[in-house]
Amino acid sequence: MSTEYDTGMVLSTSAGDSELERRVRDRLDEVEAGLARSVGSGSALVAQAARHLLEAGGKRFRPLLVLLAAELGDADADGVVPAALVVELTHLATLYHDDVMDEAALRRGAPSANARYDNSVAILTGDYLFARASEVVSHLGPEAVRLQAQTFSRLVEGQIAETQGPGAGEDPLQHYLQVVADKTGSLIATSALFGAWLAGAPRDQRDAVAAFGEQIGVAFQLSDDVIDVTSDSAALGKTPGTDLREGVATLPLLLVRRSADPATPALLDLLAADLSDDDALGRVLAALAEHPALAEARDFVRERADLARALLDPVPDGPAKRALDGLCDLVVTRTG
Repeated sequence: MSTEYDTGMVLSTSAGDSELERRVRDRLDEVEAGLARSVGSGSALVAQAARHLLEAGGKRFRPLLVLLAAELGDADADGVVPAALVVELTHLATLYHDDVMDEAALRRGAPSANARYDNSVAILTGDYLFARASEVVSHLGPEAVRLQAQTFSRLVEGQIAETQGPGAGEDPLQHYLQVVADKTGSLIATSALFGAWLAGAPRDQRDAVAAFGEQIGVAFQLSDDVIDVTSDSAALGKTPGTDLREGVATLPLLLVRRSADPATPALLDLLAADLSDDDALGRVLAALAEHPALAEARDFVRERADLARALLDPVPDGPAKRALDGLCDLVVTRTG
């Protein structure tokens, strides 16, 4: 079958192990087929809306984490592929909701669901995908259901915290990092834990890859923050600077605000302008590219990736560990 996920990520994490690459690709194909079945519906509109983001492709990073972590035990265990399906359905559901809240026009290079349909359809489609994920996870047993519920709670808490913003006296950067841990790191941690647990890996290794998953998840989101202000629309798959335009303070902006660099006041003035204007947004992005906060943001990504790498110490050396280690290199190099 033809797949739309980012096979380059599989190649980059295989660490030169052709057998591991083959196994992971084959299982990702199974996940992709499962996703196609899961978004089906007797309602033509629901089926069409649910397929919308699936057909736009994606990295399939969360299923990849499930499959790589499962290599620490019996990677052919019955629950591994369904767990990979659960985490990707959950992730897709959050994208529908995020695009409504962000009023995003593009997602993965295509019109967002809320732009193509409307907010109500996008929200309900996200709910539908959450329901499908819950149906799949119910077959994995009560412990899997509990883990999924706890993860969903963190996703919601992270979204609420992001919406509310930092409280009085709270460090905005630390607030943001906690939001990222809840909204992004939690599901990626669960992905790694699902894979290792369902494959029967030892407890210390399960704990290690779960902790690794949260940190590499945060690192990937922070790298996305950098890419959002440095890549063009075609490479990014969405409008660059969307978060700036919507007033969402991500890592580069937070670092600018606390910077004592002489260029900071002028950049803050640009940021205070009406960024719905494309020329104004372009000037901000150009100024950000020259500001030292961007290099500092890349250092943040590198530090998180190094922390994630260190958390893999309890995992024995082998193809799986080398592949997970490769993700740490990828998250740094993708920020340029």
